[in-house]
Amino acid sequence: MKKKIVVQIPCLNEEKGIANVIKQIKKITPKSRIIVYDNGSKDQSAQIAKRNGAEVRFVNKKGKGNVVRSMFSDKIDADYFVMVDGDNTYDLSNLHKMLALMEKFNYDMIVGKRVHKDTQAYRKGHIIGNKFFSNFVNLFFGKDITDIFSGLRVFSKRFVKTFPVYSDEFEIEAELTIHALEQKLAVSEYECNYSARAKGSYSKLNTFKDGTKILKLILILIKDEKPLLFFSMFSLIFLFLSLFIGVPVVTEFYYTGLVERIPSAILAGFLMILCFLSFFSGLILDIIKKVRYENKRMNFLLFKD
Repeated sequence: MKKKIVVQIPCLNEEKGIANVIKQIKKITPKSRIIVYDNGSKDQSAQIAKRNGAEVRFVNKKGKGNVVRSMFSDKIDADYFVMVDGDNTYDLSNLHKMLALMEKFNYDMIVGKRVHKDTQAYRKGHIIGNKFFSNFVNLFFGKDITDIFSGLRVFSKRFVKTFPVYSDEFEIEAELTIHALEQKLAVSEYECNYSARAKGSYSKLNTFKDGTKILKLILILIKDEKPLLFFSMFSLIFLFLSLFIGVPVVTEFYYTGLVERIPSAILAGFLMILCFLSFFSGLILDIIKKVRYENKRMNFLLFKD
């Protein structure tokens, strides 16, 4: 492959695995440029990366999302950008095949779909969380990508240079996935073996804390990208509550001509107002969303090297 390839590696305290990651990359794509983005490691990660022939850049602002923001905004000339974690859990032996598929089918992103046999590769909470969030995203945005949190991805140049990074931390992978699906970009998955971390190496992902942040991001993106659906759900909830509270009041008035439960009548009316406000807010925001979608799409299509 004659294309220029840059491999960008987010890194935080990965001295146990970073050397093997760099060696794998050099073996599979010997002409690629390798850049390690150190996010304030307290160990020897940066020094080991340099000794193994990688460039090292430092990102002071904590969080993987901030690292990816720096990666994507750097003035780097390449045809394809590879992002892979520095923990040596991803088998990169098929990286050249992923790059070949990028060129053959003109994909904008290929995700390394993790396949594992080692029970130590995943914590149980991560397995459950990954399945839940993947199914949740697939429900709203489509099923082109089933492993939404994979840290191995190959991007086209125009994807990298037109992606508006919103996230600061580990929710960045979900944002990358949702952006690609919402924009209907050419994407695919390629299976890669996923193994356990080396002894002495620890995941920085907190199952509950980061899971909450990821859920919050997904809900925000659903609100932003599918506002009519999002606010219609609230509208239906308010409608149901209004009818549940108000129908007995109306029935009582029909038979007696009296409204004895005035607080219930006021609450039912207030909920019905919220129902209409939610629905029409969704309609208005849906129009704005379409304009935003068209602007992002045009920005993507008009991108020039």
